[in-house]
Amino acid sequence: MQDLRPFFEDEHFIESKAPGIYQPLQWGANIQCVTQDNFDWDEADIVLVGCGEWRGENPAAEWSEGPNAIREQLYKLYNWHPAMRIADAGNVRQGQSLQDTRAALREVLFELHQAGKIVIVLGGSHDLTLEQYEVFRRSEQMINASVADMLIDLDETEDVNSHSFLMNMLTEQPNFIGHYNHIGFQSYYAHPRMVETLDKLRFDFFRLGKVREHMEDMEPVLRTSNLFSFDMSAIRYSDAPVNVHGSPNGFTGDEACMLTRYAGMSNSLTSFGIYGYDTRNDIHRMTARLISQMIWYFIDGYQVRRSEARLTERDEFISFHVSFTDNDTVFLKSKRTNRWWMKLPNQLFVPCSYNDYLLASKDEIPERWLREQERLL
Repeated sequence: MQDLRPFFEDEHFIESKAPGIYQPLQWGANIQCVTQDNFDWDEADIVLVGCGEWRGENPAAEWSEGPNAIREQLYKLYNWHPAMRIADAGNVRQGQSLQDTRAALREVLFELHQAGKIVIVLGGSHDLTLEQYEVFRRSEQMINASVADMLIDLDETEDVNSHSFLMNMLTEQPNFIGHYNHIGFQSYYAHPRMVETLDKLRFDFFRLGKVREHMEDMEPVLRTSNLFSFDMSAIRYSDAPVNVHGSPNGFTGDEACMLTRYAGMSNSLTSFGIYGYDTRNDIHRMTARLISQMIWYFIDGYQVRRSEARLTERDEFISFHVSFTDNDTVFLKSKRTNRWWMKLPNQLFVPCSYNDYLLASKDEIPERWLREQERLL
């Protein structure tokens, strides 16, 4: 892996802190930082990368100190998984232009991806999700991508920005999006015809109310995802007061943490970004605290990921044979993590939820079963 230090700011957040400020079990005393003499990329399981670029939202926007505000809170949290190795690369340098910053972030993420690292991006405006995707596109790797956002950013604009980046991500050729999931959109902010069109492409869109009714159904969705992008506008204003342009409705703080834990549990997911955090609007740094907790839960989920058995280890699973509407299939439940899989007619097992099993047991066809079958046609 090439030397990435020239892509990052000279001074790391940790260098502004007095030695010994963190207790031995706090993350601040356990996260390796790129400026430390003993830093070694090879030792890291998860790498934090900050990028305060906001010109994709507003061309006149100033560079944000949001990533460091998040670190301020994250480093105070306690480490319950001492075997986990977290590295903090620091903040990508601000480029003279928006494109310069994007290019630097893209190069950093690509190198870390090639090195087999799981990366958490601390944004920045939501259009930086494209840099997450470009890593896979450059590697010519077909992926499943998931985005949590109250809006569907598919505006048609001349330049790529935070309200149009999905158009590039989903339509630019050659395209490497095998499947796309949009989590928590709010119907009154979404154009009905646009949602219908994307539904015809067999992409999955989950309304906020539907997701909140059965949060556990999002675990299989994120289990198959390689990329997850979370816009803070998906969280209601009262739980994330940074969202001055957000909505009174949205996910609660604990629901947001539940989603990021599901993402951490995914064996497929290697790229996770959190966007839309602006320190100027953060009352008492409450939203920074929430984001730090979301990251904590992602790391906690990663610990579950490492403990899961392979599907070939059938002794580690409980099998349930079910017949519904003339379909005979098998559901598997992990003894280690209580996660579920269901067998399709093509003999492949796909992630599912306990609710899918209950529906099949009542002789009803789970919607997930139908959607998977549609995508096979």
